[in-house]
Amino acid sequence: MHEELLRYIEAAKKIVIFTGAGISTESGIPDFRGPQGVWKTNTPIYFQDFTASEEVRRESWKRKFSGQDIIKKAKPNVGHLVVAKIISTHQSAYLITQNVDNLHQDAGVPEDKITEIHGNASYASCLDCGTRYELAPIKKAFLANGIIPYCDSCEGMVKTATISFGQPMPEKEMKIAEKASINCDLFIAIGSSLKVYPAAGLPILAKNNGAKLVILNREPTELDSIANEVINKEIGETLAHLLT
Repeated sequence: MHEELLRYIEAAKKIVIFTGAGISTESGIPDFRGPQGVWKTNTPIYFQDFTASEEVRRESWKRKFSGQDIIKKAKPNVGHLVVAKIISTHQSAYLITQNVDNLHQDAGVPEDKITEIHGNASYASCLDCGTRYELAPIKKAFLANGIIPYCDSCEGMVKTATISFGQPMPEKEMKIAEKASINCDLFIAIGSSLKVYPAAGLPILAKNNGAKLVILNREPTELDSIANEVINKEIGETLAHLLT
């Protein structure tokens, strides 16, 4: 465990932890931008195309349900467990994540302590009214008869509850994330390239409002120069000591 990070955590009154894909790679989920990343092997489906074309919607669901569901099989790793421990032992600590894999919740972070700014891949929702739908019945109907889901309540399009390319960021979640970032005195960014905006603007917002900024990532990021502490090491082995 990096001693300086531990001192920052012990001294902080309001902690925000911000996580990106790098915290989940040790659970077997490839990041999006790496050599084996999803975007290298699959052309992303844009939100505008999803809403405009039934053929594209069919392709989207086909991708979702074809082959192994890596996210469904993944289990929380040491990094997720440490984050959950920090959240549980510091009453004012809060988690903002770019990840859609639900592993933070699986590790024990309660729903009222987490904001998912890129959505969640473990369920679907109606684009019009927001009704939540579980994936199992959608998968069964799609694989059996090729049925594309529409909302039972308003007949709107149903889509995996993740933010796609070209889809507006969720206003409510972004406002919560921005408020938490402004009010914290320690902002810890873990496993994020800090390249994707507006998400990457959150650590800058925290720093500009007086918070200490710690960045833990395997590779350097574009925000390292403004951080109080930069740790370019493996996430699990860096945080493991916090579990003892």
